[in-house]
Amino acid sequence: MLTKKTKREASVENDEQNVTPEATVRRSSRRAVAPKRLAFSPDTPDQKKKKKIKTEQEKPEIKRIKDEDAEDEVDQSADGYAGGLSEYELERLENIRKNQAFLSSINLFQAREDLHQTTRPKPSQRGLRSTAIVKEVLPPRKSLRLQNKPAEKLTLPKEPTDSFDHHLNKVLKKPPGPVLMDAINQEEGVKIPPQLIDLCSEKKKKIKTNLDLKEYISALKSMKITEDNVAKVVKDRIFSAAFHPCSSSLLMAAGDKWGKVGLWNLGAEWGNDGVLLFEPHSRPVSCMEFSTAHPTQLLSVSYDGSLRCMDIEKAVFDDVYDIDDGLKTFTFMSPDCSTLLVGNWFGEVAIVDRRTPGNSHESLHSLNTKAVRSLSVHPLQMQYFAAAEGRTVSIYDSRYLKKTNSKAVSHLHGHSLVINSAYFSPCSGNRVLTSCLDNHIRIYDTSSMTAAPPVLRSLSHDMHTGRWLTKLSAVWDPKKEDCFVVGSMKRPRRVEVFHESGRLLHSFMDDNLATVLSVTAFHPTRNALLGANASGRMHVFYS
Repeated sequence: MLTKKTKREASVENDEQNVTPEATVRRSSRRAVAPKRLAFSPDTPDQKKKKKIKTEQEKPEIKRIKDEDAEDEVDQSADGYAGGLSEYELERLENIRKNQAFLSSINLFQAREDLHQTTRPKPSQRGLRSTAIVKEVLPPRKSLRLQNKPAEKLTLPKEPTDSFDHHLNKVLKKPPGPVLMDAINQEEGVKIPPQLIDLCSEKKKKIKTNLDLKEYISALKSMKITEDNVAKVVKDRIFSAAFHPCSSSLLMAAGDKWGKVGLWNLGAEWGNDGVLLFEPHSRPVSCMEFSTAHPTQLLSVSYDGSLRCMDIEKAVFDDVYDIDDGLKTFTFMSPDCSTLLVGNWFGEVAIVDRRTPGNSHESLHSLNTKAVRSLSVHPLQMQYFAAAEGRTVSIYDSRYLKKTNSKAVSHLHGHSLVINSAYFSPCSGNRVLTSCLDNHIRIYDTSSMTAAPPVLRSLSHDMHTGRWLTKLSAVWDPKKEDCFVVGSMKRPRRVEVFHESGRLLHSFMDDNLATVLSVTAFHPTRNALLGANASGRMHVFYS
């Protein structure tokens, strides 16, 4: 009987006899099992000593290389490796070192530090001072549920029947009648400085209107601005601004978003750096103008529906015209500034005579538009006036106005979007300057009152200011019949002066000008230009 061992040996001999070279199986070396290496193999003292000597003899020379990019030091061996780095990584470190040396040779790092150190200039601190707001300390809020108390039953207030704006006008609107000129940036009982009264009483100086164009450009280039020529005149966004016609000093006025009117005399010491602030209205002061016949008077209209006259001699804001709805613009219709043409937000114009007692109009006329955005009276034929109506400008004859559906004498077509303003040229009235949201400024020939006056020039100009800035409007220079000024959205910030031919005469740019000046105006007698921004600051260029 065969045992298991003899059977196994017999089967192995049979297999060896039947194996042929072709049947031999070649196995991959990847599947070969590596011999096990003991982690702790005992070494004799002599073997340890020999291994230590061999290691010190074969130890390569180590160099220290600084990685400029990682700002760390690595060890480089003589065989081309540094702390396990390959030749590619060493080449990268060498390229970094060369680049750093090149950038240092052209002083790029110093320029970068200077650029980081240069910050945007701070706004001017002249004018009105910002008062610190004292926060009321309220008691800590506690949950009624955690205190095991029942919830309070709250009842909602009744919904107002009128619109929100109309209700707000009724609440905030000043009461009818004169309002005292008490400066809110001064202590109570402080009267208006007598120097201001003397300044406003100054007679208007006659000016030369037929200036040579080269002399005019040289005068523009001589007008500069300094840090002292920037001041905060009102607290909020400026909607309108004007120069006083006096020539001995620069006296300006500005109206802001919440009905405040600020007076600023450049170089004066009263108030806050020459600034006096009043509050005759409650909503945006959209238009203002000094009276040429009575220089001590400043007239202003507001969205709250009031038209007031600031009389510096009487120290009051007289109530000239008042309605429940909002007013947008006004202009003088007579040389003595006694008759006014007032436009509202509902496409109506009112003729107001200041000599008539009360604060109502003489007549009210409805135009063919939803809103009157701008009014301008012809300087020579004062029966004609131009009204910006939506997407067209219409010229009317005030002698033939009707209560409804008044017919225009001329229509200035060509605008594709809403028109911001339209003004007759200051001396002859032969031109009408319009500013439109279709990014164009147009000049029309109105030397003859035809049904459709032709367009002389159309300039491309960015008019999209957004909702937080006052709309741009191009206005004439009263000293020059054929030149106008307009703010700009370009960077660096600037104010541009153009000729009616479309030629850019001059751009006012300076380090002290870092904001968009939406409202601009030239001085009527001096080489001076003002610009107002959305933070209540005014900038003055003059020579």
